[in-house]
Amino acid sequence: MSLFSGLGGSGAGAVRQGRTSMPLVDSALIVVCATLVLFGLLMVYSASIALADGPRYANYGQYYFVARHGIFILLGTVAALIAFTVPMHVWERFAVPLFLLCLLLLMIVLIPGVGREVNGARRWLPLGIVNFQPSELMKVAVVLFAADYTVRKQQHMHNFLRGFLPMSCALAVVGMLLLLEPDLGAFMVIVAIAIGVLFIGGINGKLFSVLLTSLLACFLLLIWLSPWRRERLFVYLDPWNPENAYGSAYQLSHSLIALGRGEWFGVGLGASVEKLHYLPEAHTDFIVAVIGEELGFVGVAGLIIAFAFVVWRGFEIGRQAIAMDRTFSGLVAQGVALWFGVQTFINIGVCIGLLPTKGLTLPLVSYGGTGIVMNIVAVALLARVDYENRNMMRGKRT
Repeated sequence: MSLFSGLGGSGAGAVRQGRTSMPLVDSALIVVCATLVLFGLLMVYSASIALADGPRYANYGQYYFVARHGIFILLGTVAALIAFTVPMHVWERFAVPLFLLCLLLLMIVLIPGVGREVNGARRWLPLGIVNFQPSELMKVAVVLFAADYTVRKQQHMHNFLRGFLPMSCALAVVGMLLLLEPDLGAFMVIVAIAIGVLFIGGINGKLFSVLLTSLLACFLLLIWLSPWRRERLFVYLDPWNPENAYGSAYQLSHSLIALGRGEWFGVGLGASVEKLHYLPEAHTDFIVAVIGEELGFVGVAGLIIAFAFVVWRGFEIGRQAIAMDRTFSGLVAQGVALWFGVQTFINIGVCIGLLPTKGLTLPLVSYGGTGIVMNIVAVALLARVDYENRNMMRGKRT
């Protein structure tokens, strides 16, 4: 009897030990995301250090961009720590108000004299020494809003009027405001997040097909009706034509040159030639080209593997949450995974010539104030879902 008691006590102790030894969050996910952020800081420094030698940034100094990027990473870390402390049921309660606030900010940014205009685009709200980009906050808001909408409308996901139409109208309003800026890239990511969450949430297959077909038709129409967008599409198909290489395909051609120079192992960290005023936006939209030139195919492959891991963990954390009847939290986690996956695919696809040129940064890596802050906050939301999953596995209330 004492033997069985001893075994029982040992087993109970083992269970208690297993429970206490479980990490609070997925440490591998946090390490990979932190590595991407720090790697981005290094590559922003490498890609931007020569910009001060040109006339456009002559007054900025060699460390201007990397210093600002570091400050925004710190701000993003503080914001992420705050976001992580907020329970998911609170995020669910404020999903709609946050979405409406973002719509208001997207309207305000279009007011002449209020929104800051750069190269013909009005996307920023000046806040003293920094500029705030509402479209980046909208990406976080649409993750929460789409997840909340799917949970609220779960019984009507097969109904056109009550399940399909309201979300379509919401996306139409967001699209109209973003296209007025214009910011087609942000709209593409936001639409991908929304329809992806709806699909995962169980929207009717026929309604989903109608929505997807309508959006594709709208994108094609927008491209066809915009001469400069149409030109980008055609030059992407033939970037080495002399007229294109020195015109609308200039960025793409130099991105491909940079990737070609890198070959397998790169020319060495800091040794890129294309960043020396040949490749525009090397520290933002085309940072992958600099990574490819300096670190080669191996460096880019490692980057892709890291993002694939983040996306996989996002979907897995979401699956675990849904399995525990935490549908909102699960859809938020998978929405973040969709966001990072789609935006990474578009950014890298543009740099390697797989997709037409589109101004989107690489999440967690590229230089960008509001963008990097919101990326880190999104990781915090993912970590919060995972944290609550693990607490439920321990039998604790979140």
